Amino acid sequence: MSSTPTGAQPVPEIPDEPEAASSTPPSEPSAHRGRLGRWALLLAGAVLVVDQLTKWWALTALTEGVRVPLLGDLLGLTLVFNPGAALSIMANGYTWVLTIVVVAVVVVIFRAMRRLGSVGWTVALGLLLGGALGNLVDRLLREPGFARGEVVDMIAYADFFVGNVADIAIVVAAGLIVVLSFRGVGIDGSREARDAA
Repeated sequence: MSSTPTGAQPVPEIPDEPEAASSTPPSEPSAHRGRLGRWALLLAGAVLVVDQLTKWWALTALTEGVRVPLLGDLLGLTLVFNPGAALSIMANGYTWVLTIVVVAVVVVIFRAMRRLGSVGWTVALGLLLGGALGNLVDRLLREPGFARGEVVDMIAYADFFVGNVADIAIVVAAGLIVVLSFRGVGIDGSREARDAA
């Protein structure tokens, strides 16, 4: 008789446990993704602010075409107005096309951020978004006109190219994305979840 109640008691508890377990996971991942999305936006905002402040400083402190050496010929400061793509090296004369491309990239990043489940991808997308927005602000608001504005560059890398803080953020983000992809880490953190299990 005692074996029947003890055997019967766990039976109602078994459905209760999965119900409780199934009710928590959906909210936890969505809250986690929300936190990561906010961190990515904060990082993007920080990159944007630093980028625009350094550009404002360059416009007030540097003279166009005059190089200020920092590490001899390897690294210096020089004011350049770039109508082309990143690092002053290509696509001159197609500024309006680049503006459309950057707007499309920003939209894609925002959509991707809704699926964030990885800290690495959070950093990568935050840097990428901040860098894209930093140069997009120049394209939209600087001379010679809306969507045709020239990007302010000031960091001269030897005699190869001149860039800015936004470019650095984009390059670092690209490197992170390559590493994360090589390691098989999904934007939703799926690889990390399997490793943890």
